[in-house]
Amino acid sequence: MRIAIINGPNLNLLGKREPGIYGTQSFEEFLAVLRTQYPAVTISYYQSNVEGELINEIQRVGFEYDGIIFNPGGYTHTSVAIGDAVAAIKTPVLEVHISNVHAREEFRRHSYVSPHAAGVIAGLGIQGYAQALDWFIKQARS
Repeated sequence: MRIAIINGPNLNLLGKREPGIYGTQSFEEFLAVLRTQYPAVTISYYQSNVEGELINEIQRVGFEYDGIIFNPGGYTHTSVAIGDAVAAIKTPVLEVHISNVHAREEFRRHSYVSPHAAGVIAGLGIQGYAQALDWFIKQARS
């Protein structure tokens, strides 16, 4: 099974950025743990602060991988083009947010990705990515 994790803007700062919201662990540290916990899953990882680069990556993996775990960051609420990219691919996408976006500013409650995603995980911290992996594994078994 091949799963792509794609993170959007500012998620390269996990472990440094607003630790009260996003925690103190870097994503690279967490990714190493995920790869150890899920040895049967090939996990690719991509992060960019650039909207077009995220779209390119979604399109690159969107017809070949078994699943995409996607945290579009701030582009969740602003990018019609990213929503369109998710709608255009065949690979199922789980939208993941570390914080509970519905408990934050009003503008964060709208997502251009959610209508095209298989599901949304929000507010479970960085563990939301593991929850998404578990969902893809269960889907593959059924």
